[in-house]
Amino acid sequence: MNKSLQDNICQQTLFERFYKKHSKNLHDFLYYKYGSELNPEDKVQEAFIKLWQNCKKVTPNKAKSFLFTTANNLMLNAVAHRKVVLKYEKTPQQSVTTETPEFVIEEKEYHQKLQNALANLTEAQRVAFLMNRVEGKRFKEIAELLDISVKAVEKRIYGALKKLRKDIKEL
Repeated sequence: MNKSLQDNICQQTLFERFYKKHSKNLHDFLYYKYGSELNPEDKVQEAFIKLWQNCKKVTPNKAKSFLFTTANNLMLNAVAHRKVVLKYEKTPQQSVTTETPEFVIEEKEYHQKLQNALANLTEAQRVAFLMNRVEGKRFKEIAELLDISVKAVEKRIYGALKKLRKDIKEL
């Protein structure tokens, strides 16, 4: 065996042989220890990825230990994450609002008025307005996307604002 093979496991053929030799055993180890719910197949792949990323640091005689330790740590991290999720799910969520029922009804009515007012806009105004206000796009971006001038975008958005103010006040 030449010197580079003894120093690390970065050579592709050596790594492939190592994968074929140990992937099934690693999967079985994780499956028997933790079950199938934490996806041992994914953890095997992640462990081999970490081994490949650190291949220059890992000698062939230490590779199996590195691989199994890494996979075990990945599973332990998944278990810890699962515990946090379960703990959070058990915590009762606050669904109490400080808003009065009248406010909630008014808010729903205003939302409906807004939807109706948006529907009354021309398609060009509505598209430009929503791209600006909902998606947060700048006038220049909208102009490029719609293949129009920045002035045209400004006119559409300001026209939409004027019409929305008028329609919402009337309602």
